[in-house]
Amino acid sequence: MIAAIVLVTVIVATLAVGTALRTRSGKLRTTGAGASAGTHELHPALATAGVGDGVPVILHFSAPWCGPCAAVRRVVVQVLDRDPGRAREVELDLDENPVLARKLGVLSLPTTFVFDGEGRERFRASGVPSVDDLRTALSSL
Repeated sequence: MIAAIVLVTVIVATLAVGTALRTRSGKLRTTGAGASAGTHELHPALATAGVGDGVPVILHFSAPWCGPCAAVRRVVVQVLDRDPGRAREVELDLDENPVLARKLGVLSLPTTFVFDGEGRERFRASGVPSVDDLRTALSSL
């Protein structure tokens, strides 16, 4: 009887965690606003990629073995095609940039960031964000 109760408890907990993770997947989360938003010393790889040069950047980490990363590419292209010049896309390979990924707290692929023109992280999403969410994020900058 105790084994059955433990089994049911484990199943319920697993379902709850899975549901919570699924509902967060792809949702853009605000990481800050105003002058202190997402402040950290700009990593050289970010500066080299053009983050902080006055134009907002949609940065996404990917890898050749990541299936959903192709969907993120399509979403970003749709967003940028609708409003050319509004932001720049930067795609970084996780395997080639592990230090930067660790510094930014990338725990899974795909992970997408929106940086404002000053290089402050303003939004992030784990999973595939929607076109509407990315457009809304950019319009708020």
